[in-house]
Amino acid sequence: MELWKEIKESFREGSALTRLIYINLGVFLIVRLVNVFYFLAGVEFPFMDWLALPANINTLATRPWTLVTYMFLHFEFLHILFNLLWLYWMGQIFLLYFDKGKLVATYFLGGITGGLFYILGYNYFGVFSETILNSRLLGASTSVIAIVTAVAMRAPNHSLQLMFIGAVKMKYIALISVILYVIGISSTNAGGNLAHLGGAFWGMIYVLQLRKGFDPAKGVTWVLESIKRLFTPQPKVKISYRKPVNDMEYNKLKNQDQQRMNEILEKISKSGYGSLSKEEKEVLFRMGK
Repeated sequence: MELWKEIKESFREGSALTRLIYINLGVFLIVRLVNVFYFLAGVEFPFMDWLALPANINTLATRPWTLVTYMFLHFEFLHILFNLLWLYWMGQIFLLYFDKGKLVATYFLGGITGGLFYILGYNYFGVFSETILNSRLLGASTSVIAIVTAVAMRAPNHSLQLMFIGAVKMKYIALISVILYVIGISSTNAGGNLAHLGGAFWGMIYVLQLRKGFDPAKGVTWVLESIKRLFTPQPKVKISYRKPVNDMEYNKLKNQDQQRMNEILEKISKSGYGSLSKEEKEVLFRMGK
């Protein structure tokens, strides 16, 4: 229970980037643990179909929430490992140039745009007609590439140290990534590459609009902040009660206050208001209400 308390505290007090990573990890652990019970029962595991984004529009119509859930869904360990490492590194750089609200908005809207590219690509190009029924999309990489592209647009010359390569500017990382995604459309992961192009497209459009003074994600940011406030516990207001006094005590206190007031007024008449101490001025102000 102590561990669970620490995890909740870390989630509540952590940054927007920390929360995104925690949500991805939480979904991954829940899915894998539930999968164990289905495996032991010898029953097919249905959760992936209900959370991953289907390419078929008719299937999507029955599961519209998958346009959001897919970007938090992973099943293979290496898949989530590389996605979250990339999210952490790119998210840290993103927060050097943008605020946390824009990070979350870029993650969500980049993921949604990438999902739409994936759906449109599979339904428009006839080459996917034989695979569309069984195709589905999952993973945070589409949202991450939106973050990468946004950083490259905002700070193209920001350098990142890559192992075995050295310092590489963000504009080259984004450009090479986009080229590889275009080439990858003809590979076995055509859907993933289409989605990545959609994420990159959103990152580029988002920053271009911000340069013009317009934030296209402002409404989404407001909605997400409203949801956050619903789950944020409000501070408890401490109310103190004065112990009631009887008539004799009340009259005694009143007489003391009146006497103090008379002393202050007499001092003013002799030496002027400027001669009063700070405490005397406070008493005069309080009793003059």
